[in-house]
Amino acid sequence: MSYTGQAPPLNKEETEAILKENTIARICTHNKDGTIHATAVNYAYVNGQIVIGSILSSRKTRNIKRNNNVTVLIDNEKAQGILIYGKAKVEYDNVYPTALSVWEKTIHAQRDKVERLVKAYLDTVKYAIIRITPQHIVTFDTTKDEIFNNLIKTYIKE
Repeated sequence: MSYTGQAPPLNKEETEAILKENTIARICTHNKDGTIHATAVNYAYVNGQIVIGSILSSRKTRNIKRNNNVTVLIDNEKAQGILIYGKAKVEYDNVYPTALSVWEKTIHAQRDKVERLVKAYLDTVKYAIIRITPQHIVTFDTTKDEIFNNLIKTYIKE
């Protein structure tokens, strides 16, 4: 058996923990010319979906309107992560409650202050909510990769 370099997967509990605990994801969308646009976003994990807020004029929103196939990477400093291949939907109506839930997760302040901030922001920019429904999920956990970890022990932590 040859070594593929593919790290073992996360289990269901580990996957759920990373999705719920992390606050930053990377989303990849398709540019008009076929290249990939990648950007970091704050997100919330709600009812099995990745939920982000976005300014309507942003490249990611424009790209999703044209092609709703997206890839989302959520990972941590231990090189454990989740790749989500999914379909994105842009929602324009009643964005405040969802925007508030995403912002509350990432801005650590009193709720009333976050509420005022989100209201002021939404009064300033044209904003939408993007919901990503997973079509396929791949997870990885390099902490479980025995060959890689043995090499690290041998050559790095001598």
